[in-house]
Amino acid sequence: MAYEAQRGGGTDRRTIPPVRPLWRQRDFVVFWAAQTLSVLGDSFALIALPLLVLEATGSVARMGLLTAVGGAAAVVAAVFAGVVVDRVDRRRLLVGCDLVRMVLYGVIPVVWLLGPQVWLLYGVLPVCEAVGMLFAVGYVTVVRSLVGTGQLTEANGRLNATAAAAGVLGPVCAGALAAWTGPATAVGVDAVSFGVSALCTVFVRFRARPVGPAERTGLWRDLRTGAAFLRKQPVLRSLTVLLFVFSFLTLGLNDLLIYRLKHDLGHDDSTVGTVMAVGALGTITGALLVARLRRWFGFGAVWTGSVALCGLAVAGIAWTGQVPVVAALGALFLAGGGMAGTCSMSLRQEITPEPLLGRVTSAFWTLQYAAAPLGAALLTWAAEHQGTAPVALTAGACCVLVATAALFTPIRGA
Repeated sequence: MAYEAQRGGGTDRRTIPPVRPLWRQRDFVVFWAAQTLSVLGDSFALIALPLLVLEATGSVARMGLLTAVGGAAAVVAAVFAGVVVDRVDRRRLLVGCDLVRMVLYGVIPVVWLLGPQVWLLYGVLPVCEAVGMLFAVGYVTVVRSLVGTGQLTEANGRLNATAAAAGVLGPVCAGALAAWTGPATAVGVDAVSFGVSALCTVFVRFRARPVGPAERTGLWRDLRTGAAFLRKQPVLRSLTVLLFVFSFLTLGLNDLLIYRLKHDLGHDDSTVGTVMAVGALGTITGALLVARLRRWFGFGAVWTGSVALCGLAVAGIAWTGQVPVVAALGALFLAGGGMAGTCSMSLRQEITPEPLLGRVTSAFWTLQYAAAPLGAALLTWAAEHQGTAPVALTAGACCVLVATAALFTPIRGA
């Protein structure tokens, strides 16, 4: 690609090098592989931890309580995560977070050899979720440093697509492994995946310049900086409010789905894994389509339509008792959630100045998930007392209302 610049009576010809495809960018490819392996392991824990609780207690409310405790720890960590990410070497941070989770998740299958120890889950999961939030904020900040602003949506879509592909294989293997040797072994696989991810990340070179001491301000001012940026951006401000409600409604849906399959429909761990794997196909589809859909229809239409799709899918799960239909609706929910999440993440990365990206991401997620743990606890408690069907129907209808409300905000024209 070339352009001509007239200077006086002459012509200055300069050549702008073409943007390299993502698959030819070494550091992105290594990072891509590391995160895919990590998600493969995470998909084991996503199924195994709720199954451990259900196996030991038989209660969906206890499953929801574990999700709520973990979510609350993540919210607390999100308050400070951005400040930490913007102040430290991000590669070392990511590697350290992976190693901590490797050790903590690795303890669970060892202790479980002595018998079910549900109390251990309530100790390990909050710490891992807090560390995971720190990792997630760092993860968002380094993607832009790997590929640049112009390829962000494509890069996020690729990362989400391959992560979802790993999520197809992971649940099937986790369900089979849990049925064969017990859910605790599946958690051990997750621990190993964090170790491999840490090793890969060591070899990634990030171009982002660490924030120097001269650029740092006081802790309280740092905490307010991210929230102030969100408040000044109309689209981000609207997204924060609507995702606050959406997260309240959806954080506990994984527990709800597992309980419906195991308790209401009477299926085993292997079926749970298969359904979750089919659902992950929706994430792959959404991740591969989101960049193109955003170019065609714009951010507002894609985000709003994706949230509406999530709501319709959740409501549909309320009335069906057929496992294939549940799996298909789960795929639609994850497709919508994946597209909405990729759009909002890419938008934040595009418009946020590099030195603020950690703090803005931290503030966004803190506010988004502030009420989500309470929502998970309430939804699963209601499901245990009123049944999963009416709870899923109510949650789905409310998600559709969230999408409708977005039409009356700056999101519509974004």
